[in-house]
Amino acid sequence: MKNAFEILEERGFIEQLTHENEIKELFKNEKITFYIGFDPTADSLHVGHFLTVMAMAHMQRAGHRPICLMGGGTGMIGDPTGKTDMRKMMTTEIIDHNVACFKKQLSRFIDFSDDKAIIVDNGDWIRKLNYIDFLRDIGVHFSVNRMIKAECFKTRMEKGLSFLEFNYMLMQANDFLELNKRYGCIMQLGGNDQWSNIIEGVDLIRRKEGRPAYGMTFKLLTNSEGNKMGKTEKGAVWLDADKTSPYEFFQYWRNIGDKDVEKCLALLTFLPMDEVRRLGALEGSEINHAKEVLAYELTKIVHGEENAEQAKQAARALFSGGAEGGSIPETEISKADFAEGMDILSILTTVGLSSSRAEGRRLIQQGGLKMNENKVESFDLKVTENDFKDGKLMLQKGKKVFHQVKLV
Repeated sequence: MKNAFEILEERGFIEQLTHENEIKELFKNEKITFYIGFDPTADSLHVGHFLTVMAMAHMQRAGHRPICLMGGGTGMIGDPTGKTDMRKMMTTEIIDHNVACFKKQLSRFIDFSDDKAIIVDNGDWIRKLNYIDFLRDIGVHFSVNRMIKAECFKTRMEKGLSFLEFNYMLMQANDFLELNKRYGCIMQLGGNDQWSNIIEGVDLIRRKEGRPAYGMTFKLLTNSEGNKMGKTEKGAVWLDADKTSPYEFFQYWRNIGDKDVEKCLALLTFLPMDEVRRLGALEGSEINHAKEVLAYELTKIVHGEENAEQAKQAARALFSGGAEGGSIPETEISKADFAEGMDILSILTTVGLSSSRAEGRRLIQQGGLKMNENKVESFDLKVTENDFKDGKLMLQKGKKVFHQVKLV
């Protein structure tokens, strides 16, 4: 039976290790406590986070104990990693709300019963810090010369890096130290863009406490062209069903590039690797079957089996030329609004198919809108109750975006 390191390595997660030989031996002989941090910059996790969540789940299944560290403290500073500008500063109320949302989502993927995993908020210690004491106790162990050479700071030096953000690395390293002291946590995991921050935490524990500590990073979720995955014209692909519906989530994965299917099956599902390789080897039109399996498995993990099944049936209907059934996004509008007719531009903005009336006009002008499978030709079209079939109206934007309006 493979240990956790071998599982992560086989599935393609691992990018960098701080002490490779020690880590390999550790996984052969021990069950460890490790952590992954999540800064609450929004009220939902997105698919970029999901890769690290899956790594955490594999580790837990192999008997190791995860700590999900919520950034209720570091979120007040903002991680400069990968950012060209300083993050918008959030209030404590927004941060605490986002932390609560993260906790709820993570419980769908990680088993927190019987101390098998724990959720901790670094706001519990960061918000209480005395700055002078922190500098004397933690800051003294950091070299500014080394810090400014870190990759996470390099990209910001020319445009400007605030002293606020410069503190982030110290805060994250201190998090690792706190978790090491409180819970015996000996390893930090994270995306490859966190490498500089992770090695500082490892070094801090080894220098200050004289105890072993380790770091491991994972590949970022990118497509075959090297671009980050998880973005659509609407923005990020969220794990919250209210932000990205199960149907939209399913469709995103159903439409990824052929070259990305095997990698995503390995990283984002629990399918055995023999099955992953078999599906990834399919060619031509058969690769669409592999994409459907990927979309179904991912939607099942994130939104549950029932939603995954509905999304699959809806997608099949659309790919076969229809638009019936399944979990196509739906908006309910009162019958009273259609008593004298509602103009099509108002409907588009109400259901979210356009962000403004001007955008709706461009969509119609370019021939990109259909209503009940008929192309909409006029900006001035008035929709009445008579246009509904069994109380429903189907709108189609472009080739693949469908939205149903339901009378209530």
